[in-house]
Amino acid sequence: MPNPYFQFKQFTIRHDKCAMKVGTDGVLLGAWAGTEGCNRILDIGTGTGLIALMLAQRSKADIDAIDIDAEACLQAEENAEASPFAGRIHVIHSALADFASVATRKYDLIVSNPPYFADSLKCPDGQRSMARHTDTLPLDKLLYDSRALLAPGGRLALILPYDRKEYLTECIRKENLFPSKEISVIPVPGAQPKRILIELTAEPSASLMLTGRLTIEIARHQYTDEYIRLTKDFYLKM
Repeated sequence: MPNPYFQFKQFTIRHDKCAMKVGTDGVLLGAWAGTEGCNRILDIGTGTGLIALMLAQRSKADIDAIDIDAEACLQAEENAEASPFAGRIHVIHSALADFASVATRKYDLIVSNPPYFADSLKCPDGQRSMARHTDTLPLDKLLYDSRALLAPGGRLALILPYDRKEYLTECIRKENLFPSKEISVIPVPGAQPKRILIELTAEPSASLMLTGRLTIEIARHQYTDEYIRLTKDFYLKM
């Protein structure tokens, strides 16, 4: 039976009620997204609340964490309330479109580790299928609603499969967003990129877009120095 929780240095993530468990994608985004100058942060599709908690550890921001799945919201609320950051994380059961239509605040940073399976066979577990497939949160709709919620100078940070990069580029152009930094994530040396971390803004920047590559492991459970530097404030054994 899988462990019902994952212990980080400053908080614990219980994930027994959630379709999607703690994984590398969420940790990467939570550790990489820029929190400088952030007073208000929105986590879209919060799941267990992992990314919201990581951002709370890295900032003093007030964080709204939304999810369409009621069970995930209960789990995220449980994890937030048990953490040192309980007073700054507010879990909201809502679809993004509904939330965007009534929101009265704008955000300095919006983050999302969105569902990304567009054409694959769906899992018979309805909760897991909703968390994994784009039906409930298509990428173009995610960008459209997020853009409307950005404060002036705000940033949108995402992690997606690398093979969605071409479609992501189309959506960015359609929604009039501008990449400011981008990292290609490689599992082991010599492999093709598997994920892309990207930060977008609603206004073009005068500076050049920052790009780079991040390799996670040298071999199984032998992490690269760059991955250790990125995640050492969170993982117990880093």
